[in-house]
Amino acid sequence: MKTVTLYTDGACSGNPGPGGWGAILLYGRHKKELSGGEASTTNNRMELTAVIRGLEALTEPCIVDLWSDSRYVVDALDKGWARSWKARGWVKGDRNPALNPDLWDRLLALCEKHTVRLHWVKGHSENPYNNRCDEMAVSEWQKIKGEA
Repeated sequence: MKTVTLYTDGACSGNPGPGGWGAILLYGRHKKELSGGEASTTNNRMELTAVIRGLEALTEPCIVDLWSDSRYVVDALDKGWARSWKARGWVKGDRNPALNPDLWDRLLALCEKHTVRLHWVKGHSENPYNNRCDEMAVSEWQKIKGEA
């Protein structure tokens, strides 16, 4: 299997509000940037969408080194929370409904197809790929809001 690196980020102006996401796929010398946005969403939905769209762009099963500054995404996958939420009918351990079950369901299915290795990266720091994903995500919500 090919090993691909995926950087992702999501951003929102207001929460909820206009939001954007950015993803960068790296394989050898190849680099692909993806981005998009929604008029009314949340930051966590944009974080999840960035990962989903990055994984969906892969045409074959891959080993994916996923770098995200979202503890929500990294911890829910790494610690098995998302799988537990699904197993309990999208209910969390505290008996409250899990948020974003539609996106978590898509992401868990993609994690079955690909071998995803999770890495947390500090946001707005020294990582140029994470910073570029943030720039794309912000640009997307600015376009929607009419600020671009």
